[in-house]
Amino acid sequence: MELGAFSVSLAVKDIEASREFYAKFGFEVVGGDAAENWLILRNGTTTIGLFQGMFEQNILTFNPGWDWQAQPLESFSDVRELQRQLKAQGVALMNEADEDTTGPESFVAVDPDGNPILVDQHV
Repeated sequence: MELGAFSVSLAVKDIEASREFYAKFGFEVVGGDAAENWLILRNGTTTIGLFQGMFEQNILTFNPGWDWQAQPLESFSDVRELQRQLKAQGVALMNEADEDTTGPESFVAVDPDGNPILVDQHV
C-alpha cells in the first residue's frame, strides 16, 4: 500500500511562535499562509504542517499522488482504492472519501490510541 508523502500536522496555539521554534531546528516555510493560520515547513525530506485553530489534536497525514516535495507522482494508488483496502481489513473510518468521485478527496481513520490519520489526496 503506497500512501504517498508523509507529514505531521500539528495543532498549534500560536502559529508565529511555532514557526520561530521549528526554525531553530532548521525548518523553513515552503507553503501555506500565516494570515490564514497554516504553514508548511520542511527540513530536508521532513515535512510538518502548523495549523492554528483548525483541529484539536495533531494528525498523521499522508498525501497519495505527491512525493515528499508535494510534486505530483506519475502513478499512485488513488485515495478511494486505499480506503477500500483498509475497509476490507476492518479499519473503521471517521470520514470517508466519496467513492463516486475522482480527483481530490480524503478520509480519516483513528489508530487504537486515538491518533487521527488523514489520507488527503490533492491531485
